[in-house]
Amino acid sequence: MGELDGDRVDDRRLGFHSLTDEERADIITYNRQINSIYVRTICEFCQEALERNPELTLVDNPLQ
Repeated sequence: MGELDGDRVDDRRLGFHSLTDEERADIITYNRQINSIYVRTICEFCQEALERNPELTLVDNPLQ
């Protein structure tokens, strides 16, 4: 959905410190070799669609 670039951006400034360990493990991947953080996200439309139709989580690419 987007990309942030800069030395002043870290997981604490992005608010990731407020997530539980389980939430962090589920959505955040660190690549220390290239000093990157990857965050799995979905847009609001997709979130609403999944909330209305939870069975879509069983499909590989439900909202293409």
